[in-house]
Amino acid sequence: MTTIDVAVRAEAELGEGPTWDAEAARLIWVDILGCRVHTYDPATGRRTVRTTEQHVGAAKPRAGGGLVLNLRDGIALLDPDGSLRVAHREAVPGRRANDAAVAPDGSLWAGTMRYDETPGGGTLSRLTADGTHTTVLDDVAVSNGTGWSPDGRLMYYIDSPTRRVDVFDHDGGRISGRRTLAVVEDGAGFPDGLTVDADGCVWVALWDGAAVRRYTPDGRLDRVVELPVPRVTACAFGGAGLTDLYVTTARTGLTAPHPLAGSVLVLPGAGKGLAQPPFAG
Repeated sequence: MTTIDVAVRAEAELGEGPTWDAEAARLIWVDILGCRVHTYDPATGRRTVRTTEQHVGAAKPRAGGGLVLNLRDGIALLDPDGSLRVAHREAVPGRRANDAAVAPDGSLWAGTMRYDETPGGGTLSRLTADGTHTTVLDDVAVSNGTGWSPDGRLMYYIDSPTRRVDVFDHDGGRISGRRTLAVVEDGAGFPDGLTVDADGCVWVALWDGAAVRRYTPDGRLDRVVELPVPRVTACAFGGAGLTDLYVTTARTGLTAPHPLAGSVLVLPGAGKGLAQPPFAG
C-alpha cells in the first residue's frame, strides 16, 4: 500500500508544476492563480514564497542560478539577486501561461491556454538559451504535461481536454510522428501534469480524478494511486534519491474543498525519477 503524506499544507488556488531543484535540494512549485512561486526544503522544512505580478504557469531552475518563469505575458528570467527581466514577451488578451518543462538540451518548452479553454487558443513553444523562441504546436486547448524518455528520443505531451497522453519522436528540439500513448476514460478525470521515471514509465496526474497513474512505455496502465483530493494537477520525483513523488493539487472551483486541497502531497519511495536539467539560459 502506498503511503501518502503531506509535504506542504497549503490552500493554493491552483497548485502546479512541482520541480526538484537538485542544486539547491529543494522543491519548486507554483500557485498559478495565486501568483506565487513556492520553494520547500524537505530536509529542514524551510519554505519561501515569492509573489509575481502576473499569473505564473511554471517556475524552473536555471543553470546559472535563479529561475525561469512562464508568465501570463511571456517568459521571464528571475536572477539570483531577485531582479526580473523579460526573455520573451508574447501578451495575448484572454490567454495565460500554463505548464512548462525543460528538455534534455536545456531548452524550455512552455505552454499556454486561454482562460476560457477555447480549443486551439493555446500553444506549446520552445525557448533556447540564446533567446530563440519557436512555436512548436499552435492548435492546443490546455497545454499541460510535457516530459522526455530517459534517452531523450521521445517526448510525452498532454492537451488535457483530449483526454490523451500523446508521444512524439524528439530529435534536436524537433518533434514529429504524434501518436497516442494512452487515453483516460470518461469518468476518470482529465490528464494534467506528467513526469517520466527512470524506467521510462509516465506518471500522470488526474484533474477531477483524485489519482495519479503510471503508464508503461507501451501505454499499459501499470499503477493507480488514489488520493484524497479530486483536483490533482502535476507530479515530480524529488528528494535525495529522487524516490519520493511530490504531487500538487488545487482547490479552485470547488464549493466544499477537502482540507488538503491546494496542498503538496508526497508519496515516499514511489519509484525512481530522472534528474531534470536546469534551463540553460
